[in-house]
Amino acid sequence: MTDRRNPGQGPRVPSGAPRGSRSGDGRPPTRSGRVLTAASTDRRFTWMRSAFVVIMVIALVKLLWVQTIGGTELAARAESQRQVHQVLPATRGAIVDVHGDPIAFTREARDLSIQPLVEQRNAEARRELDRTKPTWDQLVDEIGDEFESVLGEKVDREEIEAKLTSQGGFTYLVRNVDVTQANAITRKFPMIGAERVDIREYPGGALAANVVGATSKSDDGKLIGLQGIEASFNDELDGEDGRQTFDRAQDDTVIPGTLRNVSAPRDGDTIRLTLDADLQWHVQKAVQSAKDSSGAQSASAVVLDARTGEVRAMANDNTFNPAVGIGAELERGADLGNPAITSPFEPGSVQKIITAAAAIEAGLTDPGEVHSVDGSISMEGVTVSDAWQHGPTPYTTTGIFGKSSNVGTLMLAQRVGKEPYSEYLEKFGLGQRSGIELAGESDGLVPDLQNWQGGTFANLPIGQGLSMTTLQMAGIYQTIANDGVRVPPRIVAERVDPDGETHASERPEGERVVSEQTARTVRDMFRSVVQSGPGAQAGTGPQAAVAGYQISGKTGTAQQIDPSCACYSNSRYWITFSGILPADDPRYVISIMLDAPQRGTLGASAAPLFHDIASWLVNRDNIPPSAPAADLILQAQ
Repeated sequence: MTDRRNPGQGPRVPSGAPRGSRSGDGRPPTRSGRVLTAASTDRRFTWMRSAFVVIMVIALVKLLWVQTIGGTELAARAESQRQVHQVLPATRGAIVDVHGDPIAFTREARDLSIQPLVEQRNAEARRELDRTKPTWDQLVDEIGDEFESVLGEKVDREEIEAKLTSQGGFTYLVRNVDVTQANAITRKFPMIGAERVDIREYPGGALAANVVGATSKSDDGKLIGLQGIEASFNDELDGEDGRQTFDRAQDDTVIPGTLRNVSAPRDGDTIRLTLDADLQWHVQKAVQSAKDSSGAQSASAVVLDARTGEVRAMANDNTFNPAVGIGAELERGADLGNPAITSPFEPGSVQKIITAAAAIEAGLTDPGEVHSVDGSISMEGVTVSDAWQHGPTPYTTTGIFGKSSNVGTLMLAQRVGKEPYSEYLEKFGLGQRSGIELAGESDGLVPDLQNWQGGTFANLPIGQGLSMTTLQMAGIYQTIANDGVRVPPRIVAERVDPDGETHASERPEGERVVSEQTARTVRDMFRSVVQSGPGAQAGTGPQAAVAGYQISGKTGTAQQIDPSCACYSNSRYWITFSGILPADDPRYVISIMLDAPQRGTLGASAAPLFHDIASWLVNRDNIPPSAPAADLILQAQ
């Protein structure tokens, strides 16, 4: 029953009720027994309101920061997460021969890859959503079919399927796939990734490898020249990469309309060499054959255009194939250098043409002058002998060089004199680099005039006591072939940029060394070297002769240093030959060096190699035969 004195309230609590069930003023006590007063309640609400206000202030400050100061940073961060800066690789330029035939070029290819475990899970998920979708095993079989169909024998199907069913992560399926073939595969199977790679191709294999050089790949896959033209012209061949920016969605697709900041790549320039690829191939083959058949330690040959000094062929034995890979070729023992320009040697009697030119130019002799030449001569405190024993012999000036008489050459050198002779060595380009566009060229060695002592002047005119490269040796004969004007050799004809504009290489000015008449006289005199006939009138190199053509040249035999005694060896020689084809209308200069051949006739073993190269050239170029010329008198009666 309700107490009417307390309407709306429950029954009154008896005075004996348990303590804590209700306070004396009718308010319920707290758990701790303390009564919640109005003041404490107000304080609680005040604290809650304050906390709410603080939270709101913080939220407003954060919102203000996001919309003002921090907004830019957050937007940039978000943009950076979806923004892609893509490099558009430039294609490395080609290296071609004088006719434009490629010696080195870049082929674009694709490396095909996949993440097997991820794609397997994706395939299973698609299968759950759509029962018509193929299982992963079915996809593996289809991918195998496609690779086999498109690439044929280039791939091992079992290997491809093993990679697809592996539990590993990212893996390459096939490398260096043709772009068209790669596109056919990725269009059908988008889960297969295609990564661009540049492949440097050398269609001729080892053709001109010592000149052209090779490339390697940097960490980012960019081709870099290692040596030769590839290194010397790396910047020009390299080109400039392009750039573009776009936004990428979460599924790695390009967001339409976001492509911007596009800068197209500029492909590398084409370098056109002066080399003739067909001639280069023949000379390389001939040089290797001569080295092998003679047992020489090494061999090299240079062919120059007689008028321009341009290098038409430059070959060394034991060359390398850049297409195989530098590491493998080094293990094989291949020579990656270019000894024709880097390795000087003592030339021997090919040097005698300088004495002949100096004496004729100064009017100190003429081709028909007869000299009484002894078997030996004392000069500068040393005694020098001819290669064969003989008493006083009536050699003509022509015969001195046709017979390669050391004694007769030194007799003429004495007429020329030390200082003029020293000047001619410099004029003919000895003791200095030619400036050819290849790294590592040697200066050779010519003693300074002030340092000539003892037997120096008794050695230099006969090709001992100084050194030169095969290229420098060819330069001497190019001067005589070019009517007395020396043109420093060059091996780069021009650069062609991607727009087709040509940039011709700088051509050094020719330097007149001797008069035109002197050069022609010397060319005619040195026909005696390849002359055959009765012993007294035969030269030292008839094996170099080419039927129907006048050939002017010189054999050389230079003793090497024996390290055991620091003296000249009697068993090891540099064998050389330099010649002009044809002598009456020069087209080519051919110079050859054999290092310490073990078989063949000393002094003549390089002549057959000249004959081989010269014969090939007259047939290939259809060079008109020379006019008949009378035999020369080497020894007077």
